[in-house]
Amino acid sequence: MLEAEHLRFTHPGATRHFDLSFAARPGEITAVSGQSGAGKSTLLDLIAGFLQPQSGRLALDGRDLLPLPPEQRPISILFQSETLFEHLSAQQNLALGLPRGATEQQSKIAAALNEVGLPGVLRQRADTLSGGEKQRVALARTLLRDRPVLLLDEPFSALDDETRGTIRTLVKSLTERHGWITMLVSHHVDDVEALAARRYQLRDGMLFEG
Repeated sequence: MLEAEHLRFTHPGATRHFDLSFAARPGEITAVSGQSGAGKSTLLDLIAGFLQPQSGRLALDGRDLLPLPPEQRPISILFQSETLFEHLSAQQNLALGLPRGATEQQSKIAAALNEVGLPGVLRQRADTLSGGEKQRVALARTLLRDRPVLLLDEPFSALDDETRGTIRTLVKSLTERHGWITMLVSHHVDDVEALAARRYQLRDGMLFEG
């Protein structure tokens, strides 16, 4: 379980103070909604380690995550933009996410692409892929990283309605199959309704369940 207890944070020069507590379970998607500017990105940045709270606790299965820098936290992030290198193939993009010297690299990449429903794009350049295909490649990268926590930062916003529904279904399936602790921040009610096992509202710097 990923748990936060009174993560307190204030941006320099700001008047809003955050005091954030939540719990997220394996195999489930926990959704956080709130108005634009409520601080959803601040929450993800605190979990990922891009921001450090002034006080509080953040733990994964009892392990304190706060002393760890971002690159050492067991966390993957899927953004609204898929963050692929356009001039590289799907295989080359995914190889960048693997540890150097990883054995059987190509077979692992092929298996990940197959799991996200893209078995035929191994050597296809990223700039020739559709938006939905790029997000699938980004999900394949998450599979290869094999980290237990997945943060979703408005990952469906740039997709058309049909593709959005397909990718949402895929994210939910992968979360359940691999036991990920998945946290979604979104201002889209339909994303939250379709995916969330647990819901929080972010208001006035605090999280309210329900």
